[in-house]
Amino acid sequence: MASQDTLAERIAEQLWMNGHGVSPAERRSWSQSLAVLAQDLADAGLDQVEVLVEYQLPLTSKRADVVLAGVHPKTGVDSYVVVELKQWSYAESYEDSDTLVAVEHARGPRLHPGVQVADYCTYLTDFLGVLHERRDAIRGAAYLHNAVDRDVNDLFARRPTEQSRIFTKQRRGQFLEYLRSQLAPVSGAVSADRFLTSSVRPSRHLLSHAAKELKERSHFTLLDEQHLAYELVLHAVERARSADSKRVVVVAGGPGSGKSVIALSVLGELARQQRPVLHATGSRSFTQTLRRYAGKGSTRLKDMFRYFNSFMAAERNGIDVLICDEAHRIRETSVNRFTPKAKRDTVRPQIDELIAAARVPVFLLDEHQVVKPGELGSIDVISGHAHRLGVEVDVVSLHDQFRCGGSESYERWVLHLLGLDGDEPFPWEGDGRFDLRLADSPEQMEAFLAQKQAAGETARISAGYCWPWSKPRSDDTLVPDVQVGAWARPWNVDSERRVGDAPPSALWATDPDGFGQVGCVYTAQGFEYEWSGVIIGPDLVARDGRLVTRRSESKDPSFKSRKTVSDAEADQLIRNTYKVLMTRGMRGTMLFSTDPETRDYLARLVQVRRGLETVYEPIAPGVYRDRRRRRSG
Repeated sequence: MASQDTLAERIAEQLWMNGHGVSPAERRSWSQSLAVLAQDLADAGLDQVEVLVEYQLPLTSKRADVVLAGVHPKTGVDSYVVVELKQWSYAESYEDSDTLVAVEHARGPRLHPGVQVADYCTYLTDFLGVLHERRDAIRGAAYLHNAVDRDVNDLFARRPTEQSRIFTKQRRGQFLEYLRSQLAPVSGAVSADRFLTSSVRPSRHLLSHAAKELKERSHFTLLDEQHLAYELVLHAVERARSADSKRVVVVAGGPGSGKSVIALSVLGELARQQRPVLHATGSRSFTQTLRRYAGKGSTRLKDMFRYFNSFMAAERNGIDVLICDEAHRIRETSVNRFTPKAKRDTVRPQIDELIAAARVPVFLLDEHQVVKPGELGSIDVISGHAHRLGVEVDVVSLHDQFRCGGSESYERWVLHLLGLDGDEPFPWEGDGRFDLRLADSPEQMEAFLAQKQAAGETARISAGYCWPWSKPRSDDTLVPDVQVGAWARPWNVDSERRVGDAPPSALWATDPDGFGQVGCVYTAQGFEYEWSGVIIGPDLVARDGRLVTRRSESKDPSFKSRKTVSDAEADQLIRNTYKVLMTRGMRGTMLFSTDPETRDYLARLVQVRRGLETVYEPIAPGVYRDRRRRRSG
């Protein structure tokens, strides 16, 4: 197929069926690179080796170019080689870094291809059961089939490992010998089947490993742009110290793209190096939770977690790195009702305070998660402030999905549904990676999620801010403010103390007792749980075939005045709120709307009918057999 130039079209067709768009550049890359690899395999006598093209890594949307599956020529056991195909013809070290490279005609640094393919091997070893007991069964190589050695010479300065070898077209003979040393000239079909049907180990939950991340070693494998962002920060720290300069790094990505994993990985590495580093957010819930989990057992570690308004009087460049997580929640100023009068006289933009506090300020954000009036963190705003201060800015965009079952399709469906990307909504037919369901009632939603919670999985119900929020009763019980028909539940606790069995607001998403209260966007934002139930209130309804917002139905006190929040701003904030709530689930989301017309609208878009359940049986990653069965009742 590669020699007949039909392979690229087949790959594009398969990816399109699984909800992935394909660019002309990707098609050209497949046509050229895979034809070279196919010829190499044939010339090496390995035409029976199985070639897994665009293999989707478990629990992510990330795809490896090629995984070769076969039998080891000496041991006779399964053997796998991950191959990263690069069409680069020229590349050099980026500012003397051994992990970052500058590529001809590419803007900004790229991750060293040896590091990239080694990360894939580590990730697969961590998550695939077939590799867990045999870590030596997988190897990795980057193949720069358009380059000669002298034009990529800097790449060889990094010492290769069994998972990070580099080959060029000048070293084609060595590449063929390498392949023969790992793969026998026999059928690889059985080995490929074992790889594709391997059990997948559960992903590491961020908070449960946070303390170990800071105290011991890295517990998370960063992939591609994630690792690029991590290396950029560490590189910027070294450059800033040696040149006595400043540099801003902005990392932008959607929910589940790994921003907080990057933040904790950087924080852990710098803390282990005894570098001055702090972490800050604009969320009380997120900061308090990190202090509880990541700072467990250490006052020093707890003190590393601050708020954005903690730097009003900070010494300029007093620390090496300030990691601003959830930076879309940055506000115009740090002044609030608790600010002493003496400090209100010299009001500075909060962004300027954060940039001034560290040699390398790092901002991690999602522009679609601005949900509160006055929040203004965005790439343009942060970059604009930095440029006015004469500070260089590096921007890294995270495109991959590590939440929602690694389903890019689901995140795109949510964006289209809410009108946040300019395109029309499209039907959700399932992609085998994420479970989207509709509930006929809040009772049905709660019963479904309670089963998941009882089985040891995390589950929560959240809702739009469309009901009043009462103070706890005198007997220390919560008022069931969220009422839908006969069903009623309280909002999460709005203070930092436990009320009865209900945890404080900061711990609603992580404490098992959080199930039973309804979370709002301010308590859910920044967190994830395996199963998410979302009640869509009367502030977002379907009328005449599209979703419209009704600010009059919102009980958020910040929406009261049109002088401070325009109708257009309120519309955007309401849509962003539901975008946040709908993307908290790691395995599945169940939706319920309080409005009958909206329920009908969703039923037309979500191809899951009452009394009919769609079950997807995995044949291979990204390939699923559709089997439907009638539910009893």
